Amino acid sequence: MRCGPLCRLLWLWPCLSCVPAVPMRKVQDDTKTLIKTIVTRISDISHTQSVSSRQRVVGLDFIPGLHPNLSLSTMDQTLAIYQQILTSLPSRNVIQIANDLENLRDLLHLLALSKSCPLPRASGLETLEGLGGVLEASLYSTEVVALSRLQGSLQAMLQQLDLGPGC
Repeated sequence: MRCGPLCRLLWLWPCLSCVPAVPMRKVQDDTKTLIKTIVTRISDISHTQSVSSRQRVVGLDFIPGLHPNLSLSTMDQTLAIYQQILTSLPSRNVIQIANDLENLRDLLHLLALSKSCPLPRASGLETLEGLGGVLEASLYSTEVVALSRLQGSLQAMLQQLDLGPGC
């Protein structure tokens, strides 16, 4: 019988029990700071100012708009969709924003865990199956609308974090 991993865990147990947990207030503050950073990055891209986040653009209905009631689950699902859209765009403007969205989703998962409501990792989003054809037809419009709506969604998430979102 091999007890290597178990022995190592038992040997590390006193060290692990002394490590202080990350205060959830700090995680929430980091989440808000990251949201503000992403909003600033989007604002720095000059062509995103030309479309309102509420404007309806035909053919780009798959890009989420603002949700009235944001739970942590809804936030994660929305960010997963935006992340998939942004990683599909060839623009260099959105690479860092897509990476920031991944980090933001990780922070949301930590917040959800602190509330005892672990979020399933959103993956395989069926709503974006035909994204390739849309990107070929209207690459610039997709980027502008996606970033504009993402900025509006992030600002709504920031407000909801102050109110303490549910699962």
